[in-house]
Amino acid sequence: MVVCDVRKLSGALKSVLILAAVSFVFFRVTSAIAQPSLNVGPNACAECHKTETANWKTTTHFSTFRAMPRSKEAKAISKKMKIKRVKSESQCLDCHFTSQIVKNKPKPVSGISCESCHSAGKNWLKIHSEFSGKKKETESKAEAAARWKKAEANGMIRPKALYTLAKNCYSCHVVPKEKLVNVGGHPAGSAFELVSWSQGEVRHNTWYSKTNNPASANRKRMMYVVGLAVELETALRAVGKATEKQAYAIKMARRAAAARKKLTSVAKALPEAAEFVEIIKASKSAKLKLNNDAALSAAADKVAMATLGVVGKYDGSSFGAVDKMIPGSDKYKGKPSQ
Repeated sequence: MVVCDVRKLSGALKSVLILAAVSFVFFRVTSAIAQPSLNVGPNACAECHKTETANWKTTTHFSTFRAMPRSKEAKAISKKMKIKRVKSESQCLDCHFTSQIVKNKPKPVSGISCESCHSAGKNWLKIHSEFSGKKKETESKAEAAARWKKAEANGMIRPKALYTLAKNCYSCHVVPKEKLVNVGGHPAGSAFELVSWSQGEVRHNTWYSKTNNPASANRKRMMYVVGLAVELETALRAVGKATEKQAYAIKMARRAAAARKKLTSVAKALPEAAEFVEIIKASKSAKLKLNNDAALSAAADKVAMATLGVVGKYDGSSFGAVDKMIPGSDKYKGKPSQ
């Protein structure tokens, strides 16, 4: 009985710890897209990441700084939302720009940039780049590992933190503001899919190889399945927060249903990965309807827990069965810089 009780306690404790981690990541990501007081701006990153910066300047993420406020779509939405200046309204700044505090007010300094994806850098920029106070060549592996761990603890989102990275993407590509959609006519989200959008013009895999190669097959597999799971989680939360049976709630419910359908195919293709069955089961535990926030948030938490389980347990090498589901290069969003 004692052994049994210990096992139960251990399992309960594990669930509590995972749920705490999910809550922390969710809070961190939802706040990471709008931290002008902690943003250092893209020029600080460009000092070392010259090739990545050059690639970024060819992307829509970069051009949004000047192009978006002048577009017909932005002007139409602004008029409906009674927004006088796109670059001074927080509901636009959060996702379309990188802002810093200037004269006690957030001011856009660039389009969607390094910190939009890797989080505001004030607390981690120097840590990640100082090589433990040594020259790069003399820093030991142990020192480098400790440095990266400290940078991550201070908020840096590295590419290997796939769940957190995907959460950051979906926090904007699935629009988090109901009124912006229902009143302003803003799209409820992009036709976003993690592989096809990360392997097109946004790709900057140049830090180690110096060539802008696509992600490996294993990485694409993980991006595909984790992206779907995060999309499902994000859509469930969005339906829970919706207050009116209008465009926002309807489109978010459809988005959740579509992601769940694709994940059902993933679960069938990967029967050895029980986490995907858990994700489907969790998503069906709450109805996609208004005034159901508590149940939908709980379901989303369970989806997140199972997704973290996938990230922690697998590297994609055993996920070959999903290759036929992953969008090919003809579906990539734009062309990568070479």
